[in-house]
Amino acid sequence: QVQLVESGGGLVQAGGSLRLSCAASGRTFSTYAIGWFRQAPGKEREFVAGISRSGGLTYYTDSVKGRFLISRDNAKNTVHLQMNSLKPEDTAVYYCAARSLYYSVSHKDYDYWGQGTQVTVSS
Repeated sequence: QVQLVESGGGLVQAGGSLRLSCAASGRTFSTYAIGWFRQAPGKEREFVAGISRSGGLTYYTDSVKGRFLISRDNAKNTVHLQMNSLKPEDTAVYYCAARSLYYSVSHKDYDYWGQGTQVTVSS
């Protein structure tokens, strides 16, 4: 079991940066792959980035490649999402999620979710 808490969201101007953090509790954190998802009003929840248990494998949706960077520090039970060159279309509630073994691009495959953190990018 793992519990997740996101932080770092806020309001930022287009072109700016934010660093989201996902703090996890539980001794088995290192056994979980972590995914970041986002959901804007009226839209489906979409996959943003994922990272493997060791942090050696990462995956990004096309719209954020080259702008976002996911990383994890298993010793600190923390996953980060560095978001650069933010665009208004990045505005959404961002969630971190965990699943055992491998990451997935489908939110339905994740067992544990944080409460979400709002990211708003203004023009």
